[in-house]
Parts: sequence; structure tokens; C-alpha cells
Amino acid sequence: MPDTLRLSVTVTPNAKRSEVVARDGTNWKIRVAAKPVEGAANTAVIALVAETLDVPKSMVVIVRGLRGRKKLVSVYLP
Repeated sequence: MPDTLRLSVTVTPNAKRSEVVARDGTNWKIRVAAKPVEGAANTAVIALVAETLDVPKSMVVIVRGLRGRKKLVSVYLP
């Protein structure tokens, strides 16, 4: 069974660029350039977390907070 990393993520959508602003253990602050329309910001969060942790996007899942700024993200580690 793969290990799971749970991240508490605070997201700011519609930013000038997508970036991880702060990481304190499992608490992250992220800015994404995508607007919070039709899941675009959520898709950008998944892509940014996957890129930052060097895992495939398919291993990153938003567990809670699909419609809010505060999200619980699970990352399945190989």
C-alpha cells in the first residue's frame, strides 16, 4: 500500500503567477494564476503540488474543499 501525504493548502486564485508561497510542514500557501471557474483553479493546484513534489498529477487528489480556498490534498507516494 502506498504512503499518503496529507497537505492542508490555502489557495489564492487569479494570481499573477502560479507558485508555492509558503510551506510549513504539511501547511502550504499556494497562488495560482487560474480563475476559480469550472474547476480551473483546482486543476492548477493539483498540477503545482505534483510538480513541486515531483509526482504524477494522477497521484494528487483534493479530498476536501473543492469549492473553497482551504483544501485538504492527499498525495500518494510511490
